[in-house]
Amino acid sequence: MQIMESQRREIMSYDELRQAVHAVMPTVIDDLARLVRVPSVAAPGFPRESVLEGARVTSDILRSVGVQDVRLLEMPSGYPAIFGETPAPAGMPTVLLYAHYDVQPAGVVEEWETPPFELTARPDGRLYGRGAADDKSGIAVHVAALRSFAGQFPVGLKVLIEGEEEFGNSLASYLPEQRDMFRADVVVVADAGNNHVGEPLLTTTLRGFASQVVEVRTLQGPVHSGGFGGPTPDALVALIRMIATLHDEQGNVAVKGMQSQPWRGSDIPEEEFRQLAGVLPGVDMIGSGSIASRVCASYSINVVGLDAPAVQGARNALIDVARARISVRVPPGRSGQEALELLTAHLKAVAPWNVQLAFSEAETGEGHAIATDGPAYIAAYKALQFAYGKEAAEMGSGGSIPLINAFAGVFPEAEIILWGAEDAAANIHAPNESVDPVEIERAALAEASFLAELAREQKVD
Repeated sequence: MQIMESQRREIMSYDELRQAVHAVMPTVIDDLARLVRVPSVAAPGFPRESVLEGARVTSDILRSVGVQDVRLLEMPSGYPAIFGETPAPAGMPTVLLYAHYDVQPAGVVEEWETPPFELTARPDGRLYGRGAADDKSGIAVHVAALRSFAGQFPVGLKVLIEGEEEFGNSLASYLPEQRDMFRADVVVVADAGNNHVGEPLLTTTLRGFASQVVEVRTLQGPVHSGGFGGPTPDALVALIRMIATLHDEQGNVAVKGMQSQPWRGSDIPEEEFRQLAGVLPGVDMIGSGSIASRVCASYSINVVGLDAPAVQGARNALIDVARARISVRVPPGRSGQEALELLTAHLKAVAPWNVQLAFSEAETGEGHAIATDGPAYIAAYKALQFAYGKEAAEMGSGGSIPLINAFAGVFPEAEIILWGAEDAAANIHAPNESVDPVEIERAALAEASFLAELAREQKVD
């Protein structure tokens, strides 16, 4: 079909988009403040009403930017997702925009320098609050990009904001049952970002994960360490011995079958990574290979929880039962379920003294290597170049986003773009989480430019 020149001019130019995104940013920051004010923690034991209020606020914001048919999708379990869609102009592709409105708990409030559920600007220029980065900044990026078009979107839009990404994912099972609802040519996931503010990255790999609780029992109950210590096996000592076998002397994972994968993307300087991670002076880094290969393409194993008597009030008794939650990050291309099986086999093999073992609360998720050779990636690189003024690099993520695999499985032809406004200083999942508002603006400009570029390419075709 031949396109008239007047029709071509309907797509906003890059410079028009820059002005439009900048103009809407004060409203977008107000939107982010509304979102952060709601403690939408979807973990068990936290108020359900707070999460539902987060869904209502998110729905209101999406309606305000012109997204049509915004509604709550009740999940089989857990909390609702928000969905809205605006049909594509004739001949244009459809893009699904994803983020999540649920957040991690605040943790110890005294460790926050400002109230965790109040978006607070500090002298360093960043905005602080739980969820300010992960992932309410993702909602803000989508909202800023959409506001810039003043309701005249250049492509078809579907917006999906999840309500339980941090503590469950019933959306992954819901997705295959509602293919037509979610079908899109491109999926844009705003739940990532850059290592440094102003340095654009496209995240192209994600690690998977496996996690479970291992319980060690040796006695019917605690007994006096003086009367029984020596010949009597202590459950905590046994568990410590087992945990100590998970790594070699260098700190590499020592579980049979857990080999690193090759990494060919960007690297991270070690000194910079030490600073970002908060490694104390004089403490060695662990493992071998480049920093990026260890984070993006290797297994890691950590003990993320331990049930044992506290030091405060400890008594002189042998411990009868001890438990640990052991978490494994799995490189893309390797199975989370396989990792769980390898971990279980290893722990059984190294358990000393014929202690009794039990395994429970297993969780797994798959990593993903995103295809980067399609037309949407060409448009994404072009948009990032314009928004940031420099060429984007590719980077892997050590974290996991289970829904990526669900999208890829249900819509194998759809291209997946993973970016956002988070950066390595955002302190997500920890006290004093923050986001740089200038980075929100850059990421939103990249997304708006990307949507316009997709439409522009379609019209040229």
